Amino acid sequence: MTIPTNAFTAYSVIGMREDLKDFIANVSPKDVPFQNMAGKAKAENTFFEWQTDAYAAASTSNAQLEGDDYAATAVTPTVRLGNRCQISSKAFTISGTMEATNRAGRGSEVAYQLTKQTYELKRDMEAILTGSQASVTGNTTTARKLGALENQITTNANINGDTGGGYSSSNWAAVVDGTQRAFTETLLKDVCQQVFTSGGNPNYLMVGPTQKQTVSGFTGNATRMDKSEDQKLYTAIDVYVSDFFEFKVIPNRFQRNRTAFLLQSDNWQVAYLRPVQVQDLAKTGDAMKKLMTVEYSLLGKNEKSSGIIRSLT
Repeated sequence: MTIPTNAFTAYSVIGMREDLKDFIANVSPKDVPFQNMAGKAKAENTFFEWQTDAYAAASTSNAQLEGDDYAATAVTPTVRLGNRCQISSKAFTISGTMEATNRAGRGSEVAYQLTKQTYELKRDMEAILTGSQASVTGNTTTARKLGALENQITTNANINGDTGGGYSSSNWAAVVDGTQRAFTETLLKDVCQQVFTSGGNPNYLMVGPTQKQTVSGFTGNATRMDKSEDQKLYTAIDVYVSDFFEFKVIPNRFQRNRTAFLLQSDNWQVAYLRPVQVQDLAKTGDAMKKLMTVEYSLLGKNEKSSGIIRSLT
């Protein structure tokens, strides 16, 4: 089949209007589960501290003679912990011409970039807070860094050759990863028992996407619900009831997939020295400069309230 001679087609036309739809599609995730579950605290210095304590072990030999002259029990001092505030930022420059042009999908380019990069900043914070990062004191050439979640939880842990972490000399130590192994229900039950013995009462199991699917395969004592009336088979586990407590299972896209956290959320806070702020930088030409900064840290009131399972595949 051929087209007629001298037919004027769209391939030859000059002046055809461009068809660019007036929207921008972005499905990048912006939920930050840990920041949503954790509380907020006010930091008043770049290094802040808090104290923890514990009761003495219960004694079965606590029996005294009638009329005895009691000896004083040795007093155990509190434990002093601290963390560093870290600065995270995003900055951009938009020329005056760019802001004046007619763009598809957004009105103001400055407003669009502010919204976009605010989400990016929160995503960075989530990955840092839930990651493996030793705290760094910092100086004029080295940025301060906060001690992250993986570095703070050490008491109730199921590890596989992992070393490091914990608090020493006013900083949280680095974690050295061990040998990875499959996530099993036995590992989860072990950490549940450890947390219970320590006195914790966790309400969240936070895992990466792969481990969320693994948890949904745990058999426990339950059977999958098959609702024949709506022809749905429910294979996911969103709430896990252990021998000791009940907790929600939530996936986190930004934490390391090799780690699972069993968290008592009211014992964790994001401490802000400076919340997210937007600043107009000095003009040095025909452009608008914006800087977004946040100075923040992680405050784990008592890490014994929570647990961790490391080195998962």
